[in-house]
Amino acid sequence: MKRFDTEITDMTDPTPHVHHAASEGYTKGANTYVKGRPDYPPELAGWLKGELALGPGKIAVDLGAGTGKFTPRLVETGASVIAIEPVAQMREKIAAALPQVDVREGTAQRLPLDDASVDAVLCAQSFHWFATPEALVEIRRVLKPGGHLGLVWNVRDARVPWVERLDAIVNAREGDAPRYHTGEWRNVFPAEGFGDLEERHMPHGHTGSVEDVIVTRVHSTSFILALPPEEWAQVEHEVRALIASEPALAAHDTVTVPYVTYAYRLKRMA
Repeated sequence: MKRFDTEITDMTDPTPHVHHAASEGYTKGANTYVKGRPDYPPELAGWLKGELALGPGKIAVDLGAGTGKFTPRLVETGASVIAIEPVAQMREKIAAALPQVDVREGTAQRLPLDDASVDAVLCAQSFHWFATPEALVEIRRVLKPGGHLGLVWNVRDARVPWVERLDAIVNAREGDAPRYHTGEWRNVFPAEGFGDLEERHMPHGHTGSVEDVIVTRVHSTSFILALPPEEWAQVEHEVRALIASEPALAAHDTVTVPYVTYAYRLKRMA
């Protein structure tokens, strides 16, 4: 596999820095994650190429890349892409699907990259797991001056009543798992060496069978994947009861779950 000269070799004593819900859930559920997660809206391409200035000759990092759901969006910009992911089962999915991507083991607190070596670091569905000053110092280290940190989340639109009910079923099991919806990830900003946090909202939908876009999507949530089988069975019972009680869902083989993609950009100052 192609390697970039940004790689370093001092990884002899890595610290995992991975929350137990992510490690346990995603180790068990890589296949479920691939099947259940929505894609990203087409307008995100313009954001990546315009506001993050990605294109041929640039190097972009997909940090906390998971199975690579977001990675093709970076490849499509024409940039060279490095995907960094701590869970081996997830890395295997990226490597199999995207052989042109340089897939590396690592965490946000210990990036396998040289100083000032990349043009952008993107965290899609991941920054809430490592929203710490330590991670931001490390991200700033690897970014070139003027480079960008991009944060992206696909979030179900809970302004729709049945989506709000679905979220309540999921949120009741979150425990101590970091989540986007709590807003706690914002506490690390403003951050030294970075400019202001700029925000974009992009509404879209996830269309497919009820089984895929609702049941499997819930099952792909890290802390749900980590539940014992009997507790997952209770979650599934509640989700299916909601589907049966909601005319917009029960009467249709194919449904669209409303989402909003939240995209944030910060510039690394000189």
